[in-house]
Amino acid sequence: MRTRRGVGYNRADVCVEKKTVVKTPDFAGDFLGFRKRQRLSPDIVRKSDLFDVLPDDIVVSILSKLSSTACCPSDFINVLITCKRFNNLALNSVVLSKASPKTFAVKAKNWSESAHRFLKSCADAGNVEACYTLGMIRFYCLQNRGSGVSLMAKAAISSHAPALFSLAVIQFNGSGGSKNDKDLRAGVALCARAAFLGHIDSLRELGHCLQDGYGIRQNVAEGRRFLVQANAQELGAVLSSAAASNISTHTWLTWSLHPIPHVSLRQPAVPGCPLMSDFGCNVPAPEAQPTSRFLAEWFDARGGMPGPGLRICSHVGCGRPETRKHEFRRCSVCGAVNYCSRACQALDWKLRHKAECAPVERWLDEEVVGGDGNGAFDGNEDVIAGS
Repeated sequence: MRTRRGVGYNRADVCVEKKTVVKTPDFAGDFLGFRKRQRLSPDIVRKSDLFDVLPDDIVVSILSKLSSTACCPSDFINVLITCKRFNNLALNSVVLSKASPKTFAVKAKNWSESAHRFLKSCADAGNVEACYTLGMIRFYCLQNRGSGVSLMAKAAISSHAPALFSLAVIQFNGSGGSKNDKDLRAGVALCARAAFLGHIDSLRELGHCLQDGYGIRQNVAEGRRFLVQANAQELGAVLSSAAASNISTHTWLTWSLHPIPHVSLRQPAVPGCPLMSDFGCNVPAPEAQPTSRFLAEWFDARGGMPGPGLRICSHVGCGRPETRKHEFRRCSVCGAVNYCSRACQALDWKLRHKAECAPVERWLDEEVVGGDGNGAFDGNEDVIAGS
């Protein structure tokens, strides 16, 4: 097609290579003349970045989705090192507030001041999981008790169940203070709130408190109801995770029409057998929380001793250390293990300690003063029932 000036428009059947013009005849057989096609210089191509024309709010929305679904810290770190603009937008408070726990799931051996600053930025942005994680690290690892409790309380106000349970454990044990700083009623209240949210450890702890009358009026029937509810929640969590992973439950879930035979103390423990075995069901042990794994790795790197004369909770899925000597209660039968809570004791008993527990002479020779009838004593150290 020609214009009035005799110059034709560019057509698809015209091939331009470098500065050579290739002419093709039209349907009438006439050759048409065309303008040379301009080639863009490399500098212009580099400057025409399509991300530069995206508004900041759209990029922040994309980065928020990325941070909330990240599977490991490197997924988010790769964005930070992409360019200066991405680095600034990725540290936006909206993005940090939605970051998933796996985004800041740093290992204890990789802990650094930059990791601390990043966790603090997420906590300051209102990220509840970051508040809980940093609070636990500061309270138990860095021994910054006041700041740690404040961060956990900030998460608990937002109905974060693990934070509520951790604060309950602190109240039950008087962690960070003396034995006189224990507040059993406050611990029960915090446990009740977390149990209302469906937290399994809190349901189990509250059930044992009701059965033993520990910090609350004794009600055995109500305590058993909470323990059964904890077992049901535990089984439901395992089934849902197996369904999400498309794993057949027949590989690990076994039901029996007859009661499970009594396990001898000499018999080795059955791996992956928590409290659901009471109902003829064998399910794998629950996976430890990232914060608990961090605490365990932190103190393992320091020889497994949080301090002179201090011990770590014997339940492998916990990781909480003592903040003073004889803070945790030990088994009333063997005296060889100690637990931060009844929930940890009950889980470890079914998982491991039932096959190992046996009386020892040194424990029988120790003098225990002033029993209160609930499995806890007022001597130098509290004890907890061995079954």
